[in-house]
Amino acid sequence: MTQTQQGTNRLSGETSPYLLQHKDNPVWWYAWGEEAFAAAKREMKPIFLSIGYSTCYWCHVMEKDSFENEAVAELLNKNFICIKVDREERPDVDQIYMEAVVEFTGQGGWPLSVFLTPDLKPFWGGTFFYKNQFLSILQQLGNAWMSDRATIEVTSSEITSHLQNRVLQSGDSRDLRALLGTVLRAYEQSFDASYGGFGSSPKFPPAVQCSLLLRLQYSIDRTQGLSMVQKTLDAMAWGGIYDHLGGGFHRYSTDQRWVVPHFEKMLYDNALLSVSYLEAYQVTAEKRYAEVASETLNYVLREMTSPEGGFYSAQDAGEVGKEGEYYVWKIGELESVLERSELQAFKEVYSVSEEGNFEGDTNILFLRPHLSWDSRSRDVIAECRQKLTARREGRAPPRLDDKVLTAWNGLMISALAKGYQVLGDENYLRAAQKAAAFLRDRMQINGRLYRSYRDDQVRTEAFCEDYAFLIEGLINLYESDFDTAWINWANKLQQQQDEIFWDEAKGGYFFTAAPEVVFRKKEFLDGAIPSCNSASLVNLLRLTGFFNNSVHQERAKRLGRIFVSHASRYPNAFPKALIGVHMQAFSHKEIAIMPGADAAPAAAMLNFLRAEFRPLLTVAMGLNGQTEDQPDLLKGRQAISGKTTFYICENQTCKSPLVDLEEAKRLLGR
Repeated sequence: MTQTQQGTNRLSGETSPYLLQHKDNPVWWYAWGEEAFAAAKREMKPIFLSIGYSTCYWCHVMEKDSFENEAVAELLNKNFICIKVDREERPDVDQIYMEAVVEFTGQGGWPLSVFLTPDLKPFWGGTFFYKNQFLSILQQLGNAWMSDRATIEVTSSEITSHLQNRVLQSGDSRDLRALLGTVLRAYEQSFDASYGGFGSSPKFPPAVQCSLLLRLQYSIDRTQGLSMVQKTLDAMAWGGIYDHLGGGFHRYSTDQRWVVPHFEKMLYDNALLSVSYLEAYQVTAEKRYAEVASETLNYVLREMTSPEGGFYSAQDAGEVGKEGEYYVWKIGELESVLERSELQAFKEVYSVSEEGNFEGDTNILFLRPHLSWDSRSRDVIAECRQKLTARREGRAPPRLDDKVLTAWNGLMISALAKGYQVLGDENYLRAAQKAAAFLRDRMQINGRLYRSYRDDQVRTEAFCEDYAFLIEGLINLYESDFDTAWINWANKLQQQQDEIFWDEAKGGYFFTAAPEVVFRKKEFLDGAIPSCNSASLVNLLRLTGFFNNSVHQERAKRLGRIFVSHASRYPNAFPKALIGVHMQAFSHKEIAIMPGADAAPAAAMLNFLRAEFRPLLTVAMGLNGQTEDQPDLLKGRQAISGKTTFYICENQTCKSPLVDLEEAKRLLGR
């Protein structure tokens, strides 16, 4: 029975929201897997691979324009085996073929449209195509495959070999502090002094770059690094990229000033940016950074959290042709919600007008430049925001991608743990604990971690980034509640990650262990989220502080050597790795706190440590009832004479224990 007789393609049994969006297309889609590969080899047809994700606006446009069109479907079904991939479920597949398309065209993006030989080697590709252009491409490539298949196969093999061999190699050792000084100057040169951030439009939120710059200002420069961070964080918080009613950040700004966003909201952006704002608050004590972080975390808990405790992936930008409709306002609607005096006050704070600042005479809400952040907290403005929020909640909400991804959940666990440490909100700690328990109980099967969860099903064994970001989240969670279960699980996951992904011959972690990919790729460059190798460098160094593990130390050294040989030339490409290099370049302190009969000194020490930005510190604390499986930093430690005792070490070399709180603070310094 043919697929047309069945009336459906092969996507109806999938769990990915993106794949399910295409289940009724007339295109005979396969999911990525052996069934599709076997069909391509059996029928000797090239593969058309389409990669996107559920909240991708232009993916929706291409679906309506091409994949729902019978003429397009007829050509695809006749000449190609068609495979649809959710890039969020299979980032390993996306990475390989995105790199190929960038090689072909000089640019990439989604939807990604790639043509492969039956043995999965790419021979041509691009991104978005309108229907008529796409029909022409399909006709030309179909004819080329029939008439000159041998040339295509040779070309595809050459391209695949080129991509496989293009990896970063380890370089010579360098003066790490001098390198970081060079990196700081490079950031200064690319900084947008007018509007913050780096480069022009479109502008993506540089969360990890901000975290790096805060570390550089901490150890190298006390002014310029912080100045760039504040300019950037302020501009984003004032702009339309920030949701001034519901909290949280949109994906990116289409303009240089952070005013007009691409309206989708991604879990990873909001996790990474929350950390940046929390760190800025620790450095400056400026209330606005704490408020932005809190509003962002509250948005995630309110709108992006499943009943089981996992965090959803994304909210989309809106229906095709109606992007941002949920977030924008016509002046008439503002007049219908707000009293005249309220609207006048609102106009003084937010840039709204009759003609609008967006499509169709609508207004994106953003603060007027040069106003103080506190202007939005005036009683009348706060009342306006509450009224507008209530009205907006009556609109059809953006479509939700409700799959749970391990990697992105790890990032959000980190953000919530940091939120608890800095802001003291117990809700953040409880949410982080619940999410970690969910991943432990539902995303592991027979001791193996999985990537994606939806509808009570897990899909795809975890990739390197799933391990790395979950490990990071568990370390941060341990430094929040000091439950040894978290740090021990982190250490076990690191050992599993090493077994599955580490390349002993050349160093570094492969992204995937999947046997069917055309080659195993190592990702070193940081993109919208950090690379697995960047995050792992930081994790290995942090775990060394807890466990003093020589394997962790050696692998961190090997990773560091790979990064430092390239970071001076491309500093914007390695911000997370450079955070690890910063840890290697400067003395790192560890503190073990053993509470006595009076727990007050231990609590006072934690308050002291969390009140300021301390990027070169590892903290462990003994808890009553936890006597086994303690990290090495706690082993052999005890409260002396029943008094809270502080063990302060530097690079695993420890000083004499202290029971005097003020003396311990003095030794720790800033």
